[in-house]
Amino acid sequence: MQYLNSKSLVWHINFYSILLHQAWLDHHSRSLGLFIDGKFVRPADRQSRSLSDSKGGTVCSTVCAVEDDVSQCASSAANGFKAWSGLTCSQRAKVLLSLVSVLGQHGQCVSELCELCGASCSPSTLVRLLQYYGSWAQLRDTLITNWTPLGVVAVVVSDDCSLYSIMLKVLPALAMGNSVIIVPGRSSTPAVLLLAQLFMGAGLPAGALNVLTGSDMSLGAKVAESPSISYVAYSGNKQDGVMLCKATAGMGVPVSVSPCIGATCPFIIFESADIDSAVDGVIEAAFKKKREVHWVLCVQESVLESVVARLRLRMVGMKCVALCCDGDRALVDAAVQEAQQQGATLVQSCAAPPSGAQYPPTVLCGAAPSSPFVISPSPGPLLPLMTFRSNTEAVTLGNHSPHGQAASIWTEDLTLALETAKSLSVGSLWVNSHSVSDPCLPVSGHKDSGTCTDGGQEGLYQFLRQSCSSSPPLPRSSPVSMDYSMFGTAASPAIIPDVSDPARAPKAYLQFVSGKACKSVSGCSVAVQSPGGGSVLAYCPEGGRKDVRNAVEAAVKVQPGWMKKSPSARAQSLYSLAKGLEAKRRDIVVSINVQTGLSMDEAEKEVELSIARLSDWAAYCDKVQGGPVPQSGSALSLPEALGVVGVVLPDKDPLLSTVTLLGAAIATGNAVIMIPSQKNPLPVLTFIQVLQSSDLPAGLVNIVTGLRDQLTVALANHSVIKAIWYWGSAEGCQYLQYTCTSPLKILCLFCQKDEERRDWTRSSLLEEMWRNAVQWKSVWIPTA
Repeated sequence: MQYLNSKSLVWHINFYSILLHQAWLDHHSRSLGLFIDGKFVRPADRQSRSLSDSKGGTVCSTVCAVEDDVSQCASSAANGFKAWSGLTCSQRAKVLLSLVSVLGQHGQCVSELCELCGASCSPSTLVRLLQYYGSWAQLRDTLITNWTPLGVVAVVVSDDCSLYSIMLKVLPALAMGNSVIIVPGRSSTPAVLLLAQLFMGAGLPAGALNVLTGSDMSLGAKVAESPSISYVAYSGNKQDGVMLCKATAGMGVPVSVSPCIGATCPFIIFESADIDSAVDGVIEAAFKKKREVHWVLCVQESVLESVVARLRLRMVGMKCVALCCDGDRALVDAAVQEAQQQGATLVQSCAAPPSGAQYPPTVLCGAAPSSPFVISPSPGPLLPLMTFRSNTEAVTLGNHSPHGQAASIWTEDLTLALETAKSLSVGSLWVNSHSVSDPCLPVSGHKDSGTCTDGGQEGLYQFLRQSCSSSPPLPRSSPVSMDYSMFGTAASPAIIPDVSDPARAPKAYLQFVSGKACKSVSGCSVAVQSPGGGSVLAYCPEGGRKDVRNAVEAAVKVQPGWMKKSPSARAQSLYSLAKGLEAKRRDIVVSINVQTGLSMDEAEKEVELSIARLSDWAAYCDKVQGGPVPQSGSALSLPEALGVVGVVLPDKDPLLSTVTLLGAAIATGNAVIMIPSQKNPLPVLTFIQVLQSSDLPAGLVNIVTGLRDQLTVALANHSVIKAIWYWGSAEGCQYLQYTCTSPLKILCLFCQKDEERRDWTRSSLLEEMWRNAVQWKSVWIPTA
């Protein structure tokens, strides 16, 4: 292995003051190595891959890392974490903020490298990120108490991911005290390596930031496999993100996915809009900016002719847009031909050339929501145009896409704008503007557009863990060999209770679906054993896929209305639930005693804690609302409910754990399907009496009993369920990580074998679970 002389290369800022991107590449002989332990490493026996510019010319080559490189990098990152996290907050902030001046000197070089490789990112946006997260590094211990860094964070991105999206993961991870391993995509590799050098020159400890380059997404899985890795953050296209999730299933490392590339986003023009400004905006968004998303234009019928006329006028003289390859041209031609066959008319800036990797900006007027070129857009400069009549129909069109990344709405009616903003299920919403961003606002990917929150204070918590947490959610492990299609199918035989002597038969409980106590669809039951396993205490219904389906249907009907209730109204319902639990105290104490073998005093204590926990959630309902305001204009930062949450409950503290998770879900506006512990279901089934007497809407809380693995499969395979909180086997955790990728589900996974170490009495659980129960939306309203 050869190491570059650091004295002559990286550490002297004056050397870089005369460097531009070509000189920097030439200095490396246009062969870029790995960046490990604060220096470039060029192993002699590694394969390499070439990076080309938009004209097909070779820019440079990069090394393809192997397992030995990954091990060396992980070891360096672990040591770097000790050094970096050992600094004070002000020392870490000083390093990050000093990068602002360094980037000011060398921003042109970074910008030119990005432009050359197709990963464009302006220096001003990077400076803003550094300023924002540098200040958070300063304030971490002041404003974020009882949270500590995770350790080593791997940031993995796809080939088409922008440098801004990478730094939106890297900088908050560093600001919170973690070390970072970046696995960049093809286009961003040179700029990431240059920034890594600049970071070291600013005083970042060796090993705190490392860069591994490879040939494909498999390198990200190899990095995640290292025991040193505590968290994997992915950003890029959905396909590579799914591959990473499947490859890392069972490793015991959490993986967050932010599919920032390729989402379909609505651009909605109401009749009350300034049509000229709206048309200028859509042309800029769809045809002039680098397209990381696919826009779909939705126009109110009353102004359709005016919009189309202005589109024709504005598009005159626009040049053809370069495509990535000839294959993209074939896809564009096929999409246009299909649109015309379905009755769409074309608005083009000029005639399409007969061949070649370019195509003119084209509007496809008369598109239908179900058209393939709307659902799965081609990569070219095509803009489908659909129409709507009413405001309600506009929201329906906007929510038609499986993605929930962003939307732009145009109207001069502020009330209409805010009502539409609240109704659209997207993470970022711009009023009379588009593509605005600032790191101070938290944004979550709604629906199939992500499983984490980036930006703002809320985006920092993915890189932190509670200091009082007794154990990590998942123990590190090697994936087990599984046939995923067979998981949950090896069910124990169902039992039909013998009621020939009702006086002596164990009690048969019912499950709770759509506000009613009921039997399972199958009509069968499973036996509930005593703590020692010697006798049958009771029977509970053996729920299955159809029971989960019925519960989800009930939840979907009621959840939107529950979410729209005021926080104070939800709080009153939770206070009422706490009073109902108080009224049934004696029955539930007995059920805990009989089911778990705890003494009556211990069971009484768990019920008392559960009553207090419901009251805590009631008080929590209206305490956390909104967020910061960006530099200019006005903006709202809103926590919103996830939707329908599936919860597979733990064995320990069956009542307290149930009300803790139930309260987290419904206090934030979600509906919930709960699967009681297969070992200790009786306290939850007795709690159904409390739910029946409460004022919660029917279908908001559903309890389906049965075999854990079988019901876990039903939850995982239901497309409407947005999140699953799971306590169970390591195999169940691996199954969910592998399966819950289409659509993406937010997973909170806990291995049952480590559950004895979890303390359900600690009050800090409220903050942790609240963050798991919400997603964030930013609404931008420009002042001019």
